[in-house]
Amino acid sequence: MSQKKSPKDSCVETSYIVLPSHTNALGGVFGGTVMSWIDMVGAICAQRHSNRICVTASIDALHFIHPLELGDTATLFARIVYTGRTSMMISVDVYAENPIRRIKAQCVKAYLTFVALGEDRKPTPVPELLLTTESEKQAYADAKERRKALLAQSRS
Repeated sequence: MSQKKSPKDSCVETSYIVLPSHTNALGGVFGGTVMSWIDMVGAICAQRHSNRICVTASIDALHFIHPLELGDTATLFARIVYTGRTSMMISVDVYAENPIRRIKAQCVKAYLTFVALGEDRKPTPVPELLLTTESEKQAYADAKERRKALLAQSRS
């Protein structure tokens, strides 16, 4: 597939109010709930880029930095940072905002790899990235190194 697409064309932003059904006994969000939200926005981002159904191949990093608490607004930002032949690496950042105190903090940083599937449900090529900004080029270079390390790790 020779067509290139800008990362801007597939970005996803969504928000949730943290409800009692999302929280544990301490009033913090269950990690699995946040992981589900991350997987969902990552898939949407990958599908926007590839114009295909995409499946999660791996979650290679998921760092909980700050808690999300009952009543917070959780905002998730997903962007594509790397493409292989049939795969895409998506970066997802999660922020918490306390609506009363107006305090905003990054809660989670995650990287996921998705594979695009053709109508035969087999991996299919995805568009390359059209990188125009220095931050896009740096994110791509960082993701390429991350992928190289992951592939080396999976071979050992």
